[in-house]
Amino acid sequence: MPKLDLSQLPLKTGSIYPEPYAAMMQGRSSLRLGQAGGLTQFGVNLVVLEPGALSSLRHWHLHEDEFVMVTEGECVLVEDGGETVMRPGDCAAFPANTPNGHHFINRSDAVTRFLVVGTKAPREVATYSDVDLRVEMADGQARFTYKDGSDWNGPR
Repeated sequence: MPKLDLSQLPLKTGSIYPEPYAAMMQGRSSLRLGQAGGLTQFGVNLVVLEPGALSSLRHWHLHEDEFVMVTEGECVLVEDGGETVMRPGDCAAFPANTPNGHHFINRSDAVTRFLVVGTKAPREVATYSDVDLRVEMADGQARFTYKDGSDWNGPR
């Protein structure tokens, strides 16, 4: 298996979220490790959160499992059941079709890094717990809707 040179991988910043949610992802970036290695059945990303940054809106996946392992720094896992401090070596698992909205926040004054591994379903639906938003992914294309399935036209 070829060794990946992380210094040569493009740093992905920004978000596919529509505004005003995209602006909330400032300070979040990632390296697409699985993609760089040619993996097609699951994704592997190294996420970097600057102090104060969010990993995402709180969400859950209909078809995809998600696994997270903190590699550096400290962050807070926020989920339906509350908050948990996560430090290097700590792991969290989110099975598909389990409506437990989750995300990570860096409340420290240092950079946090964590590895995210997830399945790549041909079709996926992610529901955002705290806002009236849902995304349907198919063939690499995102379609944002309200939770009732109607086309998204901005916060309501």
